[in-house]
Amino acid sequence: MANPYFRFKQFTICQDQCAMKVTTDGCLFGAWVARELREENKEARQYLDIGAGTGLLPLMILQQNPGCRIDAIEIDAPAYDQAVHNITAAGRSESVQLIHGDINTFNPGKKYDCIISNPPFYERELKGEDTRKNIAHHNEGLLLPDLLKRCRELLKEEGAFYLMLPYKREREIRALLRDNGCTLLKILLAKPAAHLGYFRILLKAEIGGSAEAAGSPEEISIKDEQGQYTAAFTSLLKDYYLFL
Repeated sequence: MANPYFRFKQFTICQDQCAMKVTTDGCLFGAWVARELREENKEARQYLDIGAGTGLLPLMILQQNPGCRIDAIEIDAPAYDQAVHNITAAGRSESVQLIHGDINTFNPGKKYDCIISNPPFYERELKGEDTRKNIAHHNEGLLLPDLLKRCRELLKEEGAFYLMLPYKREREIRALLRDNGCTLLKILLAKPAAHLGYFRILLKAEIGGSAEAAGSPEEISIKDEQGQYTAAFTSLLKDYYLFL
């Protein structure tokens, strides 16, 4: 059974009401996006998190980018309530607006500089009996083409979006980006350990531009062959994890 909370250096994530728990790859994604946004060095930007879950991504991003403002939308009511609790407990209510709703019908009346999403992983695969986990993990309400359509509609002209997906969907997402007139700007391929194959693809893309702007993908392993966190992973997560 998952721990009901996950304690970071600057905040705590309660997760007992969420179908999507805190995961190592989710933390990797949050830290990677936060670093990328910080290196852009642009203040007071407007971000959108699609599928807020526990509220983890907004809190990780704000720790590195305190001047930004984030709207975070979550369709699941218990997860939304828990995200509100986590954001409030972290003292970030002024910087994060939680929205309980469906991204497919979301109409904020504005456009965003950046969109972040860890979307449903398992389209067209077998589902379990837990309906809330099916929504969180599968394609109950949000398919990748729908997500890209919403990114196109909600991003500013110069905006970018960040996604994390299973590595086995790399060809699919590349084709979808190309077919939707999107340009890959950066790719990070992640391994759970140095001796294992890739299991996640993290990407940054924009609407428009040339079809394939990204160079060679970067790579990262979470653990080395001795089962210890690698230097690259530690560098990304040391500001968040308690014991790094």
